[in-house]
Amino acid sequence: MLRAEEMSDRLELQDLLIRYSEAIDRREFDELDAIFTPDAYIDYRDTGGIDGRYPEVKKWLAEVLPSFFERNAHMLGLPAIKLAGDTATARTFCFNPMILRGDTPKVMQVGVWYDDEFVRTADGWRLSRRVEVKCYDKVL
Repeated sequence: MLRAEEMSDRLELQDLLIRYSEAIDRREFDELDAIFTPDAYIDYRDTGGIDGRYPEVKKWLAEVLPSFFERNAHMLGLPAIKLAGDTATARTFCFNPMILRGDTPKVMQVGVWYDDEFVRTADGWRLSRRVEVKCYDKVL
């Protein structure tokens, strides 16, 4: 049986994953400051992006996503969360259709796993590491 604290931690981690997706989909990149630790490592290379520390990747997201995609919508599966005191890991599947910019817009369908590490901070749970692992992508 789950203890109340463990249930609370799991819900907070799920909320963090949802807030990330909403911030990206709404292009509200400053909201990511309350999701990642300042020194978080992020790796989007498997899907053609960059890797690096959070500030560099945040800047890249803000420049690249609006330039190449009209819209996108993250749809998350249930995360497989493992708690270990003030740290946690999760693996979450994400289906992300993205509308490519152009004269004839096309839909790029991307399926990835987010392999994440979290740390509890004075301000609550934060992502300290995210590695995106491509399952598939297809342009329709």
